[in-house]
Amino acid sequence: MSKPARIAFADGTILRGRSVGAEGTAGGEAVFNTGMTGYQEVLTDPSYRGQIVTMTYPEIGNYGINAADMESDRAQVAGFVMRHCCERPSNFRSQESLSDFLRRSHIVAIDDVDTRAITRKLRVAGVMNALISTEDSTDQELLAQVRAVPSMAGLDLASGAGTRVAYRWQEAADPAGFMPPLAVPAWAQTPHVVAIDFGIKRNILRLLAASGLRVTVVPGTASAAEVLALEPDGIFISNGPGDPAAVAAGIGTVTSLVAGDLPIFGICLGHQIMSLAYGAATYKLKFGHRGANHPVKRIRDGAVEIASHNHGFAVDPATLPGSVRMSHINLNDQTCAGMEHVSKPQFSVQYHPEAGPGPADPLYLFQQFAAAIAQRLATASR
Repeated sequence: MSKPARIAFADGTILRGRSVGAEGTAGGEAVFNTGMTGYQEVLTDPSYRGQIVTMTYPEIGNYGINAADMESDRAQVAGFVMRHCCERPSNFRSQESLSDFLRRSHIVAIDDVDTRAITRKLRVAGVMNALISTEDSTDQELLAQVRAVPSMAGLDLASGAGTRVAYRWQEAADPAGFMPPLAVPAWAQTPHVVAIDFGIKRNILRLLAASGLRVTVVPGTASAAEVLALEPDGIFISNGPGDPAAVAAGIGTVTSLVAGDLPIFGICLGHQIMSLAYGAATYKLKFGHRGANHPVKRIRDGAVEIASHNHGFAVDPATLPGSVRMSHINLNDQTCAGMEHVSKPQFSVQYHPEAGPGPADPLYLFQQFAAAIAQRLATASR
């Protein structure tokens, strides 16, 4: 028989349901994700650190869990909320059930709650702190614990979310064989890219490798001198959790790097950190963008791409310097979805072109990065 669980919100709401994960109590910022699939990638994406994720789709866990779909080495969310957790998955790739994975990963999770009501609450009132518990505390004690959970604003979660030591990425580009092939330059010698890891997803690394690049991953705390000492032909700035403005060391590093002329590509938190390095400002969204089907318009030609999103902060385009322009716009709320330097091969996007999960529309950005590196190497060889 399943143990009962409760989820309490900072506004005083308490919902009762069923424990489908580890026992205990876990707090964090309550957010929602609208993806119908991709729950394993959500659970293991380091960008979700410190957050309790509610899945809006009612049936979660149907196809189980498998090792190939891990976006990091472990589950990263603070807690997980579902309408119904499937205990008996049916899929040829499944290796264990979602509930078994949650328990093994020590993730407190709850189902049998009204996820539509939670989503409406967060859309109307904005994201707020919450707490999931299987323990025998009173409702009043639970609410007191919620109020003690730190705000995501001003929280640097990124500096410790990635690797602590540099390493060479070795995995095959697409082990599951799901991604379309990428057209890559014919390299005379494989270019070297240094990826600064603030909580990087594995599919980003796979696609950098699929673009014909040799990738070294370094900690988010690496200095510009340490990055440049590796003699990169290009630099990648990764996704990650928390408030970008709080990542002081990372902003300092990237400020030095964007002053140079190396090709630089940033995704999500990397996009925000690049904007801060340019002198722009970021701000917290009311309830963020989290899902696999958000529309983005490319400003230069009006093309629309459907892309995966996961972020609670955004760049204020009005604060971008004259040397940087907005390149993409989110069609749901007209927020900045990308930017590019007007004279240097430096660009970034707020969304997740690597999918994992999500559509393949924006994969061209990895080819764009490889092409920028190829052009710079060709110019240098003349």
